[in-house]
Amino acid sequence: MIAPAMRVTFLGSGTSTGVPVVGCSCSICTSTDPRNKRLRQSVKIEHSGKHFLIDTSPDLRLQLLKFPIPRLDFLLFTHSHSDHLMGLDDIRPFNFRQREAIQAFANPMTAAGIRRAFSYIWSDSQIGGGKPQLDLIEIDAPFVHEGIAITPLPVAHGDWTILGFRIGNFAYITDTNGIPDATMDLLQGVEVLALDGLRIAPRHPTHFVIDEAVETAQRIGARETWLIHLTHEVDHATVEATLPDGIKLAYDGLVLEV
Repeated sequence: MIAPAMRVTFLGSGTSTGVPVVGCSCSICTSTDPRNKRLRQSVKIEHSGKHFLIDTSPDLRLQLLKFPIPRLDFLLFTHSHSDHLMGLDDIRPFNFRQREAIQAFANPMTAAGIRRAFSYIWSDSQIGGGKPQLDLIEIDAPFVHEGIAITPLPVAHGDWTILGFRIGNFAYITDTNGIPDATMDLLQGVEVLALDGLRIAPRHPTHFVIDEAVETAQRIGARETWLIHLTHEVDHATVEATLPDGIKLAYDGLVLEV
């Protein structure tokens, strides 16, 4: 049997609050369906013998204890909002073991946000192993790293332009309310898509809601689409039953072989 080219594990499928939401007793926050338990959004990818992450959610330590990787070869960042970034400090054990800085890739705006939020990483005032060792590299075009071709996918997140990523036949687009035509061109031929689908309604100024995500997914035409970044207003079983063929809801621990 031929091994899959790439394995993608969804470490979290939730929006910025996670699900359950602190202090909420709604039917979804108290649900016994494990697919309604959603940590914040990160994915790990295993490809060509390399192990890397898209985003470092605040839940990263718990996520990697549950779904471990033997090493961390590099990071990709979509943007610098806290639910996608604030677990960055938890890469330190990989620094300790690997005895090297970890390369991370982000667009210039996101790189600037990372440098502000984690300024101590680059400060001379702290020495020793108490801070992440990160080699932050700005990107604005497709590139190849560790033999893996990576295509940044610029998308709208309200007034921001942030990044999704295409790696082979897999594309990952979180936190968006609009995909420009040039990025749609970059998505031609993608087979497996992860796409922001926040909730049923009402419309949101910085995220697709589910009907917008479905319409966009059908335009892209991937063989399978998994909706991500889900709120506590989305009951997995109920909502997934309403979706068209080929479109499903992601959940924590979902593994895709692409």
